[in-house]
Amino acid sequence: RCVLKELESLGKALYGAKLIAQRFEVRDCSHHKDPVSGSACLLSMIEEGNPHHFFIATQDQDLANKVKKKAGVPLLFIIQNTMVLDKPSPKSLAFVQKLQTNQLVPEHQKQSIVQLKVKEGLAKQEGEKRRKRKRAGGPNPLSCLKKKKKKTQEGQEPSAEKKKRRKRIRNRVKVEGVQSVQKNEEE
Repeated sequence: RCVLKELESLGKALYGAKLIAQRFEVRDCSHHKDPVSGSACLLSMIEEGNPHHFFIATQDQDLANKVKKKAGVPLLFIIQNTMVLDKPSPKSLAFVQKLQTNQLVPEHQKQSIVQLKVKEGLAKQEGEKRRKRKRAGGPNPLSCLKKKKKKTQEGQEPSAEKKKRRKRIRNRVKVEGVQSVQKNEEE
């Protein structure tokens, strides 16, 4: 609300910015009766570790520098009509590193866990690791040729040989060419 009040007080020069700001959800701040400047209001909303997980979008370098000094507050700005999310500040990176180290199990507890596992026989020893054996694989069936059928013996009826294949005669082929093809089939 303080940002909207400040944009109203600046007049027609920032009327477009005021319209854009009004489109977004307005967050109540603690300055209802006596509004303060927009940057002071935004800084007060992220004061205690940013509990509502706000992003700060600004072109004001002073405000951006103050936001970078706080941990866990993402910063947005605009470069050539493109919204850009700034990389995490060193303060935020240090805060995350501290949280991760506090969540880890202390070293003396890790050692006691390993000793208890060895005592109970639950620990895996390095010599016991087994490798999976590769099975002998055959060739790729898609890359192999099909097996040829054995020729039938003379005593059996060669049903496949008795059947003659009939070729389709095309109208565009000359008659002499068709007769030579038929002679070749008979031979």
